[in-house]
Amino acid sequence: MFKIVTDSTADLPAEYLKEHDLGCINLSYIMDGVTYGQGQELPEKEFYALMRSGKMPTTSQVNPEEAKNHFLNYLKENKEILCIAFSSGLSGTYNSMRVAAEEIMEEQPDCRIIVIDSLCASLGEGLLVHKAVTLRDQGKSLEEVAEWVKNNRLHLVHVFTVDDLYHLYRGGRVSRATAVVGTLAGIKPKLHVDDEGHLIVIGKVRGRKKSLHALVDYMEEKMGSYRDQNDIVFISHGDDLPAAELVRDLVKERFGIDSFLINYVGPTIGSHSGPGTLALFFMGEER
Repeated sequence: MFKIVTDSTADLPAEYLKEHDLGCINLSYIMDGVTYGQGQELPEKEFYALMRSGKMPTTSQVNPEEAKNHFLNYLKENKEILCIAFSSGLSGTYNSMRVAAEEIMEEQPDCRIIVIDSLCASLGEGLLVHKAVTLRDQGKSLEEVAEWVKNNRLHLVHVFTVDDLYHLYRGGRVSRATAVVGTLAGIKPKLHVDDEGHLIVIGKVRGRKKSLHALVDYMEEKMGSYRDQNDIVFISHGDDLPAAELVRDLVKERFGIDSFLINYVGPTIGSHSGPGTLALFFMGEER
């Protein structure tokens, strides 16, 4: 059986990675002068507490050498790897992994590494990985699963809101004026990840509770004929579990879905979206 590898921006819980024998390459970040990533982790609760106290983390992508070392390690057990990578619209990580895979396959022709640009982020990438794991466990081949992922990644719909526009302004996602006026007026943006894998503002709602309801409205609008493919829905949050649970209950009530995976927005994406982010991920006809 081939090995599925992803990166830490998929925001999958450690126990999920372990249970499904997934490889994970961590992107590093610097918080308060300390570098975290592979081997040294900061608990998410602590990460967001530091952000709320005014600390501003900086993030970095995986470089080809790091990717190569990880792949070589995984190849000791499996000669075939499917790597589902963080959106190329948000990071150079996918490109580093692609370069590393090509180098290894030149050096070791008996190995097969397929690297796919997920065009997804956070638990959107995580849900795509989950779908790949399900297919692998059903006995599908490396090529069959890779083909499915490529054909279906743009049906992986992301919709999210943030509690504080400042972090999006800092990352160049909204203008300073939008951040200042929006914050004063209690405006909460609705964003998604487009077909090129970029974060895009697609609307705005006044007030936190309305913004959470708007995510579920968007799900109703986008699911279409893919409704039956939503046997499980993923939700990620920037240290606001009650908001995640509210969205879960709204989805359950409206669509009758009762299987969910809820986890933190990890540090790489959380550095740019900030505390209070709430994101909903599901299969739909289009993004």
